[in-house]
Amino acid sequence: MTNCGHILVINPGSTSTKLAIYQFDLKENSLSSINDVTLDHTGNNLPDTGLILDQLELRLEAVNDFLKVAPVKLDLIMARGAPLRPLQGGIYAVDQAMINDLRSARYADHASNLAALIGFEIASEQKIPVYIADPITTDEFEALARISGVPGIERKSRSHALNIKASARKLCQKLELDFHKSRWVVCHMGGGISVAALENGRIIDVNDALLGMGPFSPERSGALPISGLLDLAYSGEYTRQELEVLLSKHSGLKGYLGTADLKQVEERIATGDDESKLIFQAMVYQIAKEISAMASVLSFQIDGVLLTGGMAHSTLLCDSISQRIQKVASIFIEAGENELEALAKAGLRILQEEESVKNYGQDTH
Repeated sequence: MTNCGHILVINPGSTSTKLAIYQFDLKENSLSSINDVTLDHTGNNLPDTGLILDQLELRLEAVNDFLKVAPVKLDLIMARGAPLRPLQGGIYAVDQAMINDLRSARYADHASNLAALIGFEIASEQKIPVYIADPITTDEFEALARISGVPGIERKSRSHALNIKASARKLCQKLELDFHKSRWVVCHMGGGISVAALENGRIIDVNDALLGMGPFSPERSGALPISGLLDLAYSGEYTRQELEVLLSKHSGLKGYLGTADLKQVEERIATGDDESKLIFQAMVYQIAKEISAMASVLSFQIDGVLLTGGMAHSTLLCDSISQRIQKVASIFIEAGENELEALAKAGLRILQEEESVKNYGQDTH
């Protein structure tokens, strides 16, 4: 095994692909980003077929072009973990079984599906390994957490698992705590909001951050009154797909205020816009309720509450939440999504043999 080298990190979004090359030195226990870029695909005529897989060739070509102008020898690739079958958290080798599920969009047609597909193509050519870590469908629920209240409907674990765990690891290191012996409520706040009960490194409960549970977010509806949802579903105004788009992309702040940009909302509040203030406070109210609920999952015996994600950069938001939950536990902030760094650190743990690699094709969960 080499003591120093480079890790390529791949994280696709809906119209862009974030890339970073990290340099590691195992003897010095160091990891640093030496090149990062966001490839904007909006001007490249992305195929408008509605299928993410149809973008693979174009995005792969763009990544290869980046690598040509950033010529370093790669030792491994870390790709964003897409929606897959429910999995224990951890690091997984990208194998043919995973590739088959991603190419068929078996579990979701999501932009992150392209990460491992791109990584697999490059890794095969360069004869290096490629991995994912803590994918969106990381599922470590206890049996109790799966019960919904309706037989046949099971609570799902879909969350920002990568950043939830990475941010908690980072904070534990600062506080000199053992991540695997700690208890946290971690609230990731971005386009969607995940509030997780994290016990000994495992997400034992979390709201479904995509559809149906928890607080509303800049774009998503969160939990809804069932009668109102049934009225929408049977109104004849929406197909199932249209209703899913409404609830996952055009609700929350965007639905009420016409924008998903928290900065714009804060600017409106500063000018005395009462409607913006009310909706903002309602989001804070719902986030605080969910944090308190997850603290109860851990019997209120926690090391603290951690606020993270892109919206954690907002002082107004974090202060407003903190005022409501200050008696629950100590409050910490690790702003930003930090997904590139989180993936690179997972790669470093592989190289340092601190964490074993799981096999997707053999994992039966």
